[in-house]
Amino acid sequence: MTDPVLFTLAVLTLLATPGPTNTLLLTAGAADGARSFRLIPAEVAGYLVAIVTIGFVVGPYVAEIPGLGLALRLLIAGYLIWIAVRLWRRGVTNLATDRLIRLRDVFVTTLLNPKALLFALGIVPLHESDGLAYLAAFSLMVVAVGAGWITIGISIRRGLLSETARGFVPCIGALVIGAFAGYLVMAPFL
Repeated sequence: MTDPVLFTLAVLTLLATPGPTNTLLLTAGAADGARSFRLIPAEVAGYLVAIVTIGFVVGPYVAEIPGLGLALRLLIAGYLIWIAVRLWRRGVTNLATDRLIRLRDVFVTTLLNPKALLFALGIVPLHESDGLAYLAAFSLMVVAVGAGWITIGISIRRGLLSETARGFVPCIGALVIGAFAGYLVMAPFL
């Protein structure tokens, strides 16, 4: 997608859509407050590694080997379920006592985020002469949207929800991430 306006609209729309990474960022904002902004570089790095790897290495093989796409979806779904279980178990009791979401969690979740496939194979024009400029613009949009999700989480922390309701944010995040895992597994059959 080489039209800058369409590129920007596509990237912002997809980044703003709730997903596993956004759920982690919102949950981190609700749990850790402003300290959560430290997670944004992990999100940017996760997307860049995924987009470049998929765009130049994995993409051609997925098209040639149908079973590889299914295996990747199952791997990603398994990881998302692991994150969901971890959030569920640690959620309510540890919301205010420790850092619930780590850099590694955001990096790996973003690396395995199904949105990266769409960015790599249809939105970010990696193979064009100005591909690096598009990657730089993409990175800036990731920072802006990621900061927005964290800010929503911080608003929850600061009273948008009651103390009791706020305690369930990690559990709700776990359910959302678990639903994404289920969708990845079931998508080919729907």
